[in-house]
Amino acid sequence: EDWKFLDGVTVNVAVAHGLGNADKLIKSMKAGECSYHFIEVMTCPGGCIGGGGQPRFCTDDVRRARISAIYQEDEGKPMRKSHDNPAVKQLYEEFLGAPLGKMSHHLLHTKYTPRTKV
Repeated sequence: EDWKFLDGVTVNVAVAHGLGNADKLIKSMKAGECSYHFIEVMTCPGGCIGGGGQPRFCTDDVRRARISAIYQEDEGKPMRKSHDNPAVKQLYEEFLGAPLGKMSHHLLHTKYTPRTKV
């Protein structure tokens, strides 16, 4: 791809962990203290790996230990990106079509449904 249009461009990126930090970032931007082209807000404790679709834990220590173990296990793997996986590529070619297409969105994306604790 031709990325020449980015020559000389500095892209400002921010990551906010938790809604409290996202709020601080927004206030800082509104006050003119900073400016970003892209902001990622991770609202789940520990990122997606600690989110609502994951097992619930009785303590934060257990959750943090699980997150750490998963990251350590992942670091030792030769293939760490799903889009490099030949099986995933084949699945898209033969069944799902394009990434972010209608079929893949329908089958692979989820939505939040509030659940009351029992």
